[in-house]
Amino acid sequence: MSLILDHVSFIYGQGTGEEKKALDDISLEIREQEMIALIGHTGSGKSTLVQLFNGLEMPTMGTVYFNGRDISEKDFSKRELRGKVGLVFQYPEYQLFEESVIKDVQFGPKNMGFRQLDVEMYSFQALKDVGIGDDLLDASPLMLSGGQKRRVAIAGVLAMQPEILVLDEPMAGLDPAGRKEILNLLKKLHQEKKMTVFFISHNMEEVAETAERVLVMHQGKIVLDGTPEKIFQYEAELEKIGLGVPQTASFAKRLEKKGWRFSKNPVTTDQMVAEIMGRWNGGKHDS
Repeated sequence: MSLILDHVSFIYGQGTGEEKKALDDISLEIREQEMIALIGHTGSGKSTLVQLFNGLEMPTMGTVYFNGRDISEKDFSKRELRGKVGLVFQYPEYQLFEESVIKDVQFGPKNMGFRQLDVEMYSFQALKDVGIGDDLLDASPLMLSGGQKRRVAIAGVLAMQPEILVLDEPMAGLDPAGRKEILNLLKKLHQEKKMTVFFISHNMEEVAETAERVLVMHQGKIVLDGTPEKIFQYEAELEKIGLGVPQTASFAKRLEKKGWRFSKNPVTTDQMVAEIMGRWNGGKHDS
């Protein structure tokens, strides 16, 4: 599995006299079994970028390759691509429309043309993976909690057996408990299912806790690409483009100014605790 964007740009309203460049010469490779977070202020091009991944939008310039093939080729199946690169929109629960949970989840694989046996098997497994029990299979999706609706919507994409799961702000609008549920689900899919997960977020703490690789967008360009520990060292640069860093990373910076030296730049609470305990156990604490 590979998804490559090669010098891709995208212009809204091309030829209308009201053109707006949303993406500007982006080259990017998404590799197998990665957990990637995309951050950037509103209007930086994040949602447009992920819609190129499965052909919902096509680049104005440049090329998108999936498994080595140009997705703009006439004989390339967009339907197959959208099964392999599953996109979960922001507030996907607003798209739940069937009379029961199980029918809603089955809609996607049915539309993909899967055999009925596979439709049923993949749908039941997807609901199990997201933690929706048998007692809710026949329930109306509209009667579920916000977190449950979000998980059912994600299950509908998982039932299509994607190789890459792409989520546009999957924690948006949820309460703290619901946000934690979705974060734990993403970690589970990545770790246990070995799935490539790509998600957009505005919450730097959640990005630090979840992502292995972070992309930073600004004015339609990817301006930073690296591990959370690397990216969140650029505190001043991120603030200039309207972003922040996790509180732990900011606190670590202040400690460094007072003479602390870390073996690894901490960006999460657990990492900070490990660094402090390492200093203590290593005899570097003040007596």
